[in-house]
Amino acid sequence: MTKAATMAKVSVRGGFNLLWGLVASTVISSLGTIFTANLLGDTNYGLYTIALAAPNLISTFRDWGVTVTMVKYTAQYNAEDKAANIRSIFSGGIFFETVLGLVLSAVAFLLSGFLASLYSLPNIAPLIQIASFTILTTALLSTAQATFVGMEKMELNSIVLIVQAIIKTTVVPLLVIFGLGPLGAVIGFTIAALVAGVTAVLLMWWLYKNLPKPADNTLEIGATVKTMFSYGLPLSIATIIATFQTQFYSFILPIFVAPDLIGNYGVATTFVVLIAFFATPVSTMLFPAFSKLDPQKDHETLKNVFQFSIKYASLLVVPVAAIVMALAKPGVSILFPNFSAAPLFLALLAINYLYVVFGNLSISNLINAQGQTKFNLKLSLITFGIGFPLSIVLISRFGILGLIITTLTAGIPSIIVALRWLKKQYDLTVGWASSVKILLSGCMASAITYGLVTLLAFSNVIALVAGAIVFLFIFLIAIILTGAITRSDIDTIRETMTLLGPLRRLTDFVLNIIEKLMTTLRH
Repeated sequence: MTKAATMAKVSVRGGFNLLWGLVASTVISSLGTIFTANLLGDTNYGLYTIALAAPNLISTFRDWGVTVTMVKYTAQYNAEDKAANIRSIFSGGIFFETVLGLVLSAVAFLLSGFLASLYSLPNIAPLIQIASFTILTTALLSTAQATFVGMEKMELNSIVLIVQAIIKTTVVPLLVIFGLGPLGAVIGFTIAALVAGVTAVLLMWWLYKNLPKPADNTLEIGATVKTMFSYGLPLSIATIIATFQTQFYSFILPIFVAPDLIGNYGVATTFVVLIAFFATPVSTMLFPAFSKLDPQKDHETLKNVFQFSIKYASLLVVPVAAIVMALAKPGVSILFPNFSAAPLFLALLAINYLYVVFGNLSISNLINAQGQTKFNLKLSLITFGIGFPLSIVLISRFGILGLIITTLTAGIPSIIVALRWLKKQYDLTVGWASSVKILLSGCMASAITYGLVTLLAFSNVIALVAGAIVFLFIFLIAIILTGAITRSDIDTIRETMTLLGPLRRLTDFVLNIIEKLMTTLRH
């Protein structure tokens, strides 16, 4: 438990450093999105979304598992006091990603005319050409972010996110106001991606310079790339399949769905980021944490970290997803009154994050961290085998709703297979009792809040504020009465927050309220 607690403290600090960057950058970006979407209208905003979808699809063939490999070996070498080896990891990663990023940017540029004709939207060809350069900038950004995660320097990642958000929020609306429409939006997006990529690489160079040099003062870039491929190739195929599947959904949407509904879906996905605030730091920090553990030598620690990661991630993510589902209509309507279909899309998309109670944030991180990338490939193939044909059938018949149904169902069989494999391979399992209690608490609070807000027909602002208060009160009562959270959990959470400095006072304040409610309700 001592080792698990130490790892938890480090992961919480890293997660918090990523969280404040996500929150700040998303708040800034959201302001730009609000201005841009309302300036463009649903149809032009849909064209902007379509133009970015094609390069994103091609970008799925860029990584080949290199960034994940960089995270694993950077964290592992740090834990093993082999920091000098990290220089080769940095160099090999940036070399590979830059070369492939350039090649794929050129491919996307050359395919722009074909893609525009496929969508029957010839006027978006120049937009796709400009957006194609984001493949290279994303390659630079992803490589640097992998080094930040592996070195547990998440504050650097937050700096890059905020820089990108500021540029995007400033430039995109201005270019739209100047009369450039969707073209201006794409240009602004590309400029922001370029600035973020260059900033990230400069910060990566700063980390590189402070690493100890190898004894022979040489970099084994060729050998490092081979090591990356031996570990990352199965994982890269799995990642390509999963990412291609997601991008394929967006790719075929314009064939069956009108641009205005795609614009509504784009707004809904923007609001989903509210949930990602809490899910992304958890998922990001779990991979380097699991990479430090040997299942033979550290079995008990691994078991504790796995179960705790699911339980505490669920306590964080489930209420956020549930409150978004309950208050989707007033929340969206306040900022985007003309996007009438977005609230329904948002509420359905939020369901995906409820799967955290089954370990979906922890499973793949654990499997990859233990080097079982071939099994992860099998899981991706299962999801792809179900999702690919299902998406064609459902999207062609039900449009956006068909897409959402596909994303909600295609990954469930893989979760079931993975959980059975983890039990057999490592004797690891989900704490089912706590997962069910947390899920029921969130669903009950969401249903009551939605019913109350709908029944009383408040204005959107009042519904949002009153609904949030009601939800939080009901959820806290529910997790206490069901025993989803215990005094032992409170002590564990309080202990893991000791590295957060002044923020610890805020977490102590919340935990003290829960303790007082616990005392009151149980007497």
